[in-house]
Amino acid sequence: MALSTIFSALYLRDGFYQILMRESDIPLTAVSTPSGMLWEWLVMLQGLKNAPATFNRCVTHLLRSVCDFEPSYFDDVFIHSRAVGGKSEVEMHKEHLRRLFALMRKNKLYANLKKCIFGASEIPVLGCLVGKNGVRPDPGKVRVINEWPTPSNVKELRQFLGLATYLCKFVSNYAGKIRQRSQLLKKDAAWV
Repeated sequence: MALSTIFSALYLRDGFYQILMRESDIPLTAVSTPSGMLWEWLVMLQGLKNAPATFNRCVTHLLRSVCDFEPSYFDDVFIHSRAVGGKSEVEMHKEHLRRLFALMRKNKLYANLKKCIFGASEIPVLGCLVGKNGVRPDPGKVRVINEWPTPSNVKELRQFLGLATYLCKFVSNYAGKIRQRSQLLKKDAAWV
């Protein structure tokens, strides 16, 4: 996404339900209803052990021909473009979107249009904002961390550190800044 200047984000609708079950596996999904009817899933249902890996592998495989401008993460598809070969960034982005939509149409992948973002200078990606100026933390996530109540026990401290550590790459000397709090996680640490 480096050097790109225009971005879009698509969110696949009902991800797992877009993947058909293998014919031989359909009987394994059978459920008996209280009225005695037998129901079988024709699409991959949520909760199956291998469902996330299968879905991610399927999406990655189906979109492999556009992976140079379209990275994906499970049901999130990110499109990034820049001006190339005399074409403007907008022209390139439209071309990229057309190629992606053609692939999605061919493979019957559907996006949730209410959640999609098109032609933006910055898009949310896994808790951060990615744009032409690079990656920065999502201000909403930073606000949650800043407004987090002071931990009063080990469990609350672990929750806070788990949240804060997600954005540690944006904080210089993060380990040094949390050292005193981390010491409180030790078995015999005294809470004052």
